Amino acid sequence: MRAYAETIVALSSGALPAGIAVVRLSGPAAFDQARQVCGGIPGDRKLRLRTLCDPETGETLDQALVAGFAGPDTVTGEDLVEFHCHGGPAVVRAVLRVLTRAPGLRLAEAGEFTRRGFENGRLDLAAVEGLADLISAETEGQRRQAVRQAGGFIGGQVEAWRARLIQALAIVESGLDFADEDDVPDDGEAAAMGDIAALADELAAALVDGERGERLRRGLEVAIVGPPNAGKSSLLNALARRDVAIVTATPGTTRDVLEVDLDLSGYPIRLLDTAGLRRTEDPIELEGIRRARDRAASADVVLVLVPPVGEGVSRETFPDHPNVVRVGTKADLDPDYGRDAPDLTVSAVSERGLDPLISRLGWLAADQLSGGEDALVTRERHRTELMEAERELWAALSDGLPAEARAEHLRRAGVAFGRLTGRIDPEEVLGAVFSTFCIGK
Repeated sequence: MRAYAETIVALSSGALPAGIAVVRLSGPAAFDQARQVCGGIPGDRKLRLRTLCDPETGETLDQALVAGFAGPDTVTGEDLVEFHCHGGPAVVRAVLRVLTRAPGLRLAEAGEFTRRGFENGRLDLAAVEGLADLISAETEGQRRQAVRQAGGFIGGQVEAWRARLIQALAIVESGLDFADEDDVPDDGEAAAMGDIAALADELAAALVDGERGERLRRGLEVAIVGPPNAGKSSLLNALARRDVAIVTATPGTTRDVLEVDLDLSGYPIRLLDTAGLRRTEDPIELEGIRRARDRAASADVVLVLVPPVGEGVSRETFPDHPNVVRVGTKADLDPDYGRDAPDLTVSAVSERGLDPLISRLGWLAADQLSGGEDALVTRERHRTELMEAERELWAALSDGLPAEARAEHLRRAGVAFGRLTGRIDPEEVLGAVFSTFCIGK
């Protein structure tokens, strides 16, 4: 456990004003300072009604429910106090002003409560990321994924892999350092490397479907592209059910990529309204078109809008993209409904064909995001570290590799695991050596 000299305080609930505001204290002086403000602090993890007063003037600040939580069994690993005050801005300011007046007590920095919990071993780095994802989750799928991660699902799996790796590395290093000892089995390294091969296969399997978890976390990106005045901004507004983009008859109004997040059947969808694709000499519009093409190329789905015939614009497609849906627009103006055999035809004005389009997007989201809640990999950082660990494991399994080099590759894989969870302790290997073999003399 890490001992901090300073006690930190912050508003830990949502934006003010609110019905209730939770002010949280954490650190060595948490209980003492709470007693100064409310006279007595219950340490039994139960809320008690207390009157909060300024200890210098005796002025009443508020009546609040107060609970004390003795460390180390708290979210930060320290003594922690919560004041459940009335959620008026003036009330919270007064409470924070009085609390931070005490020596050794200051306002917390962003994320500092969680960081103390991490540094005191209350949660690993992947769980910290899951907690952040849980706070920002907007759909049911994102919530389920974040709950699993915040609960230690990723860290638990990685730590289990790391424990197996440490055992194998201990056997390999024992063979190097204690080859003449009678209690080191001759076939120990072969068995250990067999488990390393199985571990490498498990990592490969986890990485295969990892992109579903990453997509679920960020949302399925759907780029809306087409020529100017094809109805891109109108369709965006219709799908969002609100006026997000400016709609005008003037071509080239949209210059940058406009993003809107939607929830379709529990799956997150990120709609991208892009600049109209056409030939132009305007340098600003050219930059908008370049961004439109780049975002469409990297999007999960591209909606290519095809306006009615006779509007004097070109028709752009993305033939190399795996998920392109051609959408005929302005169906209320076009007598030839279904021209050029588009996949779907809609009218943002009358909302004709909008439900089939929403159903198509929902199907695409389910197809590409379902199972993401159970994915191990939810961030690029996770993928990077697991790929590094996998590479080192396969390198350690190379035929004819000297034992010293094999051990080094295993050490590097262990470091990659440690970076993912934020826990790196090379002394664990030495401890495993002496606990597994009766070598100490």
